[in-house]
Order: sequence, then structure tokens, then C-alpha cells
Amino acid sequence: MGIFDFVKDVGKKLGIGDDEPEAEALKKELDSHDLGTDKVEIVVEGDKAVLKGQVADQSVFEKAIIAVGNTLGVSKVEAAELSVAEVATAADPVLHTVKKGDNLWKIAEAQYGKGKGPKYTAIFEANKPMLSHPDKIYPGQVLRIPPLD
Repeated sequence: MGIFDFVKDVGKKLGIGDDEPEAEALKKELDSHDLGTDKVEIVVEGDKAVLKGQVADQSVFEKAIIAVGNTLGVSKVEAAELSVAEVATAADPVLHTVKKGDNLWKIAEAQYGKGKGPKYTAIFEANKPMLSHPDKIYPGQVLRIPPLD
């Protein structure tokens, strides 16, 4: 599970100025979501953030990637050195980049099929605490799309 692409010019701004985010600021932002990422180290290489260490499960793995990637100045997140302690079924995460005019209902129908718009709540829950409200998404933001049970 290698490198994930993000839009460098959108996302949460950390610090002051237009410089690339610093590893310390990215780590502080990641930890602010209280995902259980205390064993995760972040290294910044230009506009790429490299995540190293271990997380508890696949959900935390995916949330860590989008929490760091949806930061202004980050265009790639490399997670090859980030391991998952509890591996039920290791699968590549399904990610969706929000486009102009998207809302969670439309994304749910596109990802899960026609008539599955009400499943937008699964996408919202899968992206908490990075999302605080289902209507507060923006173009360029990357969301995780959980499998339906």
C-alpha cells in the first residue's frame, strides 16, 4: 500500500506562510484527531509526507493517510512503512477525491450503486473526526470509502 495522491493546493492550512508543512506540524495535526497514531512518525520530503510506524487497524491506517493528505501543501502520502497491527483482511483503501458539485449522497451512489444514496452516512462516519458535518466537504478533499457490510 504505497503512495496516495492528494491535491497540494487544498486542505487544512497548518502554520503561517506558503511553505511546505513541517513534519512536526503534520504529526500534531494527525494526533489532534485522536485516532491512536502515537506510534506513527512522519517524515516530510518536499511535498510528500512519509508515514512510518504502526496503527491498530485498517480504519486507522486509512484515516491517518487522509488526515495528513488533506493538509495544504501535501501532494502525496507514502505509507509503505506504516503497518497495521490487526489485519483482518488487508485491502487497498478505496479513496474518492471530491469534485465540484459533489455531495456525500452523490458519492455514495457513485461508489455503491444507484439507490444507495442513503449510505452516505457510512462515508461520513468513516471520515470522522476529520469531517465535522456531512455538508462540509470541498473540491480536492480526499475521503475514504468504507465497504458496505
